[in-house]
Amino acid sequence: MRLLVTGGMGFIGSNFIRHMLLKHPDYTLYNLDALTYAAHPDNLQDAASAPAYHFVHGDIGDSTLLNELMAEGVDAVVHFAAESHVDRSIANPGVFLRTNVLGTQTLLDAARTHGVKRFVYISTDEVYGSLGAAGRFTERTPLAPNSPYAASKAGADMLVRAYGRTYGLPVVTTRCSNNYGPRQFPEKLIPLVLMQALENKPIPLYGDGLNVRDWLYVDDHCAAVDLVLHQGVPGEVYNVGGDNELSNVELIKRILAELGKPESLIRYVQDRPGHDRRYAIDSRKLQRELGWKPDVTFDEGIRRTLEWYQANTAWREKALEGIRIK
Repeated sequence: MRLLVTGGMGFIGSNFIRHMLLKHPDYTLYNLDALTYAAHPDNLQDAASAPAYHFVHGDIGDSTLLNELMAEGVDAVVHFAAESHVDRSIANPGVFLRTNVLGTQTLLDAARTHGVKRFVYISTDEVYGSLGAAGRFTERTPLAPNSPYAASKAGADMLVRAYGRTYGLPVVTTRCSNNYGPRQFPEKLIPLVLMQALENKPIPLYGDGLNVRDWLYVDDHCAAVDLVLHQGVPGEVYNVGGDNELSNVELIKRILAELGKPESLIRYVQDRPGHDRRYAIDSRKLQRELGWKPDVTFDEGIRRTLEWYQANTAWREKALEGIRIK
């Protein structure tokens, strides 16, 4: 298979490429990444010499580049590339619309033009909106995004669906819960907490800290995407969840306990506008139809994550360049 991965220098994308190089050594992988602030070339430094791996510096909104790439023969696309930080979307929604909606549309057009046999779109549980105290998101839950980021992802979701229905493009969508693991940019909650705590710096916590998220270890997510790429039914949506619901304050306290750091590092700050209260993913469809299940418990996953960040000081320092945490 000749596989085009977008956003492969980011957190999930780079872990997915590493997974695919190990699992499918006979595949040819093209990694298209614009190298924005959240990309980290060191994520794939050890893969750069692999004969099957090819990095392409470019933007998913560049139709000329996309058509040149796909003209060489691309069998499948796995589309991770996105602006993904909610706070940044609140400050500058236009960037998210250009990348997440128009960029996805440009990529879909190129895939359709060149007869790509499978297009896997990586979405998020945030497109569903917010849950109350009970229930979980299923693939039939109506989309009700509450942030500009979530709205831009929901817009791309609908475009992907439309290209499947209108043009017959073989599209499959996954919607995952919050990922964590090695190589995650430190504006996200778990690496932010880890990196602040390791430096004995204050850890900001929105509102009352009782917002609940479902946590999915990135390797489990990569295995799910691999499965959907090969066995997912065109036109279908598959939820991918970790079955690890934790409130933000509970999560932070568990990480601090693991590190032997005091809870006094927590600093409650003004809540984020439109902050969704609870996410919870029902991934039984993926488990039932394709045989996937999460293998990494939260205790094991957070231990692996902590050990990786502790062992990769240079990566941490480089990732923190330009980041300002009050």
